Amino acid sequence: MTKTSDWLISFNSSYQRQVHHLLTERKQQQDKTTTISITGGKGGVGKTSISLKFAKELAAEGSKVLLIDCDYNLSNTSIKLDLPLTNNFYSLITNEKSFEECLYQDGNFHLLSACNGNVDMFDREMRMEEFIIDIINEHEGEYDFILLDCPAGIQRESLTLNAYCDYRVVVVTPDKASITDSYSLIKVLSQKFGIKENHLLVNKYRTPAQFEKVVSTLSETVENFLGCRTRILGGVKRVDISQNKFDKYFLDTTGKNDLQRNFLKVVGRLTEELGRPIVPTEIFPLEKLNTTFNNLNA
Repeated sequence: MTKTSDWLISFNSSYQRQVHHLLTERKQQQDKTTTISITGGKGGVGKTSISLKFAKELAAEGSKVLLIDCDYNLSNTSIKLDLPLTNNFYSLITNEKSFEECLYQDGNFHLLSACNGNVDMFDREMRMEEFIIDIINEHEGEYDFILLDCPAGIQRESLTLNAYCDYRVVVVTPDKASITDSYSLIKVLSQKFGIKENHLLVNKYRTPAQFEKVVSTLSETVENFLGCRTRILGGVKRVDISQNKFDKYFLDTTGKNDLQRNFLKVVGRLTEELGRPIVPTEIFPLEKLNTTFNNLNA
């Protein structure tokens, strides 16, 4: 029986005991690859852009990074990078191409993009989460980081992948539905998979007060009702430019705009907490939020 099958068996019995045991076992066996899921309770919060940004910034700082688009038949990663759409994900599943042949490679940044409306993929019966976990198991050790751009929501596939990763970055916006759905995601991960810690990134906020309100509302609710810890990474401020121009602006890694420089602080906080600091770690520049961060993370 494969390592993946062993892990997935736990979904048919005791979530809390077996999943916690297997996650602990995996972390003890892990050599150097860190797995991180970029997730969210609600679609449209900018999760794919955040995933790409994390991956490209980590790669630009010298880490070897694999990003897997887990929305296997509605890929947006290639679209945001202006890459041709392919069926490489399906070709990998059917063994028509090797893993290396299916990757987009740009220096240290490697991308396994998904398909876009592939009918054969739609008709094929298989557990996609098991396939992706097999990819992680087969190729961890080749990368410093493996990032998963997970579909939003609390579908079983997404929950499984989130639970299997070492860390989770929950992307939330200053929107009641986004905050509520993110709480639901964290709740299910806690109660069914024993996940008691997540990282939080606030996207598309307009003012420091709005940022602080999202942080305090979600973090305090999670702590009070679930007993879970939320680590605050910071946020990405809304920029009033067209969506068509935003991705090029946001995904720039040359350090020529404020959004790029501020996001490096987010990356720095995450890598520092993982014990792998690779960028300056001066985090959020608003001193009045420091007390909030310390209180919420105490």
